[in-house]
Amino acid sequence: MSSKKTSFLSRNLFEHEIIKDSVFLNRDIMTPHYIPSKLLFRDIQIKEITTNLAPLFKGLRANNLFLYGKTGTGKTATAKFVLREFEEFASKNKTTNAKTIYINCRIHNSKYKVLLKILANLYPDKDFIGFSSTFLHEKLMEYLDENSMKLVLILDEIDKVKDVDELVYVLTRCNDDLANASITIVGISNNVFFKQRLDPRTRSSLCEKELVFPPYNANELKAILSERVSLAFKKGAVSKSAVALAAAIAAQESGDARTAVLLLLRAGEIADSLQKKRVEEVDVLRAKESVEEEIILSMINTLPEHEQLVLYAIASLTIAKKGIKKISGFSSNNTLSQLSDVVLISGEIYEEYLTIAEKLKGNAVSLRWFQQYINELEMHGLIAVAEAGRGFRGNTRIIKLAYDAEKIKNIIEKNFS
Repeated sequence: MSSKKTSFLSRNLFEHEIIKDSVFLNRDIMTPHYIPSKLLFRDIQIKEITTNLAPLFKGLRANNLFLYGKTGTGKTATAKFVLREFEEFASKNKTTNAKTIYINCRIHNSKYKVLLKILANLYPDKDFIGFSSTFLHEKLMEYLDENSMKLVLILDEIDKVKDVDELVYVLTRCNDDLANASITIVGISNNVFFKQRLDPRTRSSLCEKELVFPPYNANELKAILSERVSLAFKKGAVSKSAVALAAAIAAQESGDARTAVLLLLRAGEIADSLQKKRVEEVDVLRAKESVEEEIILSMINTLPEHEQLVLYAIASLTIAKKGIKKISGFSSNNTLSQLSDVVLISGEIYEEYLTIAEKLKGNAVSLRWFQQYINELEMHGLIAVAEAGRGFRGNTRIIKLAYDAEKIKNIIEKNFS
């Protein structure tokens, strides 16, 4: 037995892991949970949110605010960044009792669960599980009134709340009965059309402002990554070309900062596993292969349920090899020809979606909303779309899946199981 192997076996397994060399200085900085001390390229959005919430410190009410944008455009990070400043200022400003509560609506996905989460924050020593929604609502009102509190609720992925109409309506109507207190909603959603699906009475009670976060371009992503790398990795442990490649891949995929950061995180882990001192382009390319499924999973999980079902219909038809295998007029270098070999017509996808939606959800969206979902899936890069052209009636569109149909189908099935 070699002395090197003897040395390895003589050490505790965890001791070996801890003392081995790494390209990382602080790996946590490359995780999605890290909020930078400064946010690049989001000055406009930071200013808008700050301006909207500032009246609370003057004893006034603030408008509800909705933040829209694709995954990885900095919505949550920006909101948390501003709210960290809000809490810091509130602790110094004794004239106003102001507080923020962040709620992940993917976890707390009903009105009841959201109210429970709020009260758990306000009454940390009490347990309200089992009480009625009415009681929870009254307890919330009582607390806010007694403490003259200006409460800011950050509802991340608000579109995941099953009874979102009821939740929004109840929270906004609270303000009608609060004299010296208020509730301000900061809703975050990947779906810019989320509000349109709310009941008209709920929309009329909102009194809200909207803010859309655009995707990052390659140069912005490169700057964001360079900032992270300087804090997360040892000096000189990541080549400039590796940073540029990760930024270019993420920009091409979706302009998603999370994807760019994840690529470099995985590239660093690959470099460590190979006992390399430096992350190079080849490590980023290896990382791209390993994180593709993570990226797809992240994108799909942020989609509204019926949008997932439209994607599921496309994947199912693709696997069944239905649709048109070849369409004249599309050259070999066309975007669609580089993806799945099955081309589908929007009409047949809608019919498949209707069957699936009725089976799994008991209802389906209209053709107008279906067409909007197709546009959004194309925007996310999950499908490619083109006009059918000659030989087809009306505004028929042809569609191809951009990722592996089996993987997409399996992910969505898990979400509805």
